[in-house]
Amino acid sequence: MSPRPFIVAIDGPAGAGKSTVSKLLARRLGFALVDTGAIYRCVALMASREGIAFDDDAKLGELLGRVRIHFQVVGEENHVFLGTEDVSGEIRTPAISMGASQVSGRPVVRAGLLALQRRLALETEAGAILEGRDIGTVVFPDADAKFFLAADPEVRARRRFEELFQKGVDSSLEAVLTDQTQRDAADSERTVAPLKAADDAVRVDSSSMPLSDVVRTLEQEIERRRAARGG
Repeated sequence: MSPRPFIVAIDGPAGAGKSTVSKLLARRLGFALVDTGAIYRCVALMASREGIAFDDDAKLGELLGRVRIHFQVVGEENHVFLGTEDVSGEIRTPAISMGASQVSGRPVVRAGLLALQRRLALETEAGAILEGRDIGTVVFPDADAKFFLAADPEVRARRRFEELFQKGVDSSLEAVLTDQTQRDAADSERTVAPLKAADDAVRVDSSSMPLSDVVRTLEQEIERRRAARGG
């Protein structure tokens, strides 16, 4: 029986740098990248399009039976497909971000997507990097390496504002910070799989660290653990 792929869990709040760091690590290590947050965003997008309330468990449960999500690297970006439609940009709007935070707190949604998240990681060959908010605590509590990325709220809001600006989304730093504060509270205070660091996660504060240093810090720890595991 072949060994299980090497699983890396990267958790943290919005704007902590999870997506960028995960993408660079996956490329450098030759690992697959599973953006679990994007999966919940797709559910929120489908619900929004179909007029389903984000707390309607019955209809959300039915919707989960129809959701088809996959990831594909296009150029330098990890694109998200809902069926055959590339929804990478649409799922990153502030409205869908808040919707994702709401649906991710519904037990029926988390239970329904848990198997999908695990399958996407375990069907890879060398290994997989999963980013989200409960990877190290719920999805893969036995991950080979766990990290929790954090940063000061103002720093995270600035990063998100710049990201939205580059995509042509009209917003303001104050609005982004307000949305972020609300989402942080919703993610941390929900009763089901709240945002928190696993007890054995390596914590990294990226507030004043260059991106290259954050990536190297995680990469060195991953390589150390891969060597200890024997590959």
